[in-house]
Amino acid sequence: MSEDVSKPSNFIRTIIDQDIDSGKHDGRVHTRFPPEPNGYLHIGHAKSICLNFGIARDYSGQCNLRFDDTNPSKEDVEYVDSIQEDVRWLGFDWEDRLFYASNYFDKLHGFAVELIKQGKAYVCGLNAEQMREYRGTLTEPGKNSPARDHSVEDNLDLFARMRKGEFEDGAYLLRAKIDMAHPNMNMRDPALYRIRKGAVHHQTGVQWSIYPMYDFTHPISDAMEGITHSLCTLEFEDHRPLYDWVLDQLPELSHPQQIEFSRLSLQYTVMSKRKLTELVAGNFVSGWDDPRMPSITGLRRRGYTPTSIREFCDRIGITKSGNTIEMGVLENCIREDLNANAPRAMAVLNPLKVVIENFPEGDAETLPAANHPQNESMGTRDIVLTREVYIDKNDFLEVAPNKKFKRLVSGGEVRLRNAYVIRCNEMIKDDAGEIIELRCTYDPDTLGKNPEDRKVKGVIHWVSANHSHEVEVRLYDRLFSDPMPEANKEVEDFKDLLNPQSLEILTGCRVENSLANAPAGARFQFEREGYFCVDPVDSTAESLVFNRTVTLRDSWAKIEAQAKQGK
Repeated sequence: MSEDVSKPSNFIRTIIDQDIDSGKHDGRVHTRFPPEPNGYLHIGHAKSICLNFGIARDYSGQCNLRFDDTNPSKEDVEYVDSIQEDVRWLGFDWEDRLFYASNYFDKLHGFAVELIKQGKAYVCGLNAEQMREYRGTLTEPGKNSPARDHSVEDNLDLFARMRKGEFEDGAYLLRAKIDMAHPNMNMRDPALYRIRKGAVHHQTGVQWSIYPMYDFTHPISDAMEGITHSLCTLEFEDHRPLYDWVLDQLPELSHPQQIEFSRLSLQYTVMSKRKLTELVAGNFVSGWDDPRMPSITGLRRRGYTPTSIREFCDRIGITKSGNTIEMGVLENCIREDLNANAPRAMAVLNPLKVVIENFPEGDAETLPAANHPQNESMGTRDIVLTREVYIDKNDFLEVAPNKKFKRLVSGGEVRLRNAYVIRCNEMIKDDAGEIIELRCTYDPDTLGKNPEDRKVKGVIHWVSANHSHEVEVRLYDRLFSDPMPEANKEVEDFKDLLNPQSLEILTGCRVENSLANAPAGARFQFEREGYFCVDPVDSTAESLVFNRTVTLRDSWAKIEAQAKQGK
């Protein structure tokens, strides 16, 4: 077998190992990722992408990208393009194996006609309400449609007229003739084709007035592409008998094996495409690429890396049992990646002016600073110290609240990162009593790490007033204040659980001049603040915008622990 033994095992890999050992499918492994082009992909889709492409990679097989484009009323080429971009961004390549279900419309239609001729499909004129009535319940069998025993000739005629566009939407369905008393509701004469008269398909235009259903299209598409293992989420487990039934009627085709795994549920967000669409349509977020969204395009804009998302998918694993993953697992993956790979920089989000009175006016001292404390290969950058600098307002208190406070206080000392020790001698307040400026002095003998350096408790970040760049900073947090917004029964509308503090916009922030020309998407650790990236949408050369990707530590972990303890 050709499995990469460094990869964690799971039940799907066990099945594939057994298939290879038995010679099933001639030892081939061929998977596919089959998204519907009716929206943007999210982190749940990333799990499926990593699984399908990862399986193919680790077993020296192939993985297709196939669009399940059978519902033209909800699909758009915009989604086709975005899906391809997302899959590529995650690091996967389908090479020359890009397919559309619409590629097979002629074949699918021919198979449908063949089923009618075999007496295994019929055209039904029941309306939606009648369909529900005839279908039965989980405890009661359904009833046969009055059209179930129509002749093959009548069914062929009606199906041909459906294709010609003679009927309005909903007038007829083509249904499989299976068993209206079957215990599995999906086997009670399911629909195979529906009318979509006048719909314009993004690939086939107005060529078709009828479109195949997913449960008919999917197994045939898999078989025609030579797929060996059709990996689906658990909601399709009850559809597997129909998947097998369709292929059993077409013995000339290969018979892939459908295998189901649990879908991804993630705390503090929603995965329902319908609910995500509600958030976008209702302007609760700025769009599908809003950095608070779980969409791949939103995560990318927020500063997440492909490596971190692939690591997250590996870390949560593949199981049959459903569970909800803590948001901290995803956040830890990006923290670990950026901690190792993001260059450091200094940014002051809430500036407080500091005048170093014994620093000569007009002078500027260039100081070296490491771009990464552990990775010397990332080199150094120059920072400039001047008479006037900015520190963060949170790094100063008039009186220390306790002995653990390691920042600057009136009459106290602190070291400026990569520079000197300063002492606060005076505070300037406005008429409201707010501190607006500090007057300090610096000790010119405290640069570097010489033994004679004065010992101080704290080190704070800073930027030069004259050698820094004003930017906007967006502090993104979790989209919902409730960890399980879809499961909360105390509210009627899940949107009532949106976190009002999920976005805080700070203006007038200052970053060191080394970031003045930072390219879109560039990621940095702002020392003592968190990990940030240059917003690729709203940033311009004249007006930089930085998005917070994630905090330095999981501040929610303590909150969640206290909540569990009832505090």
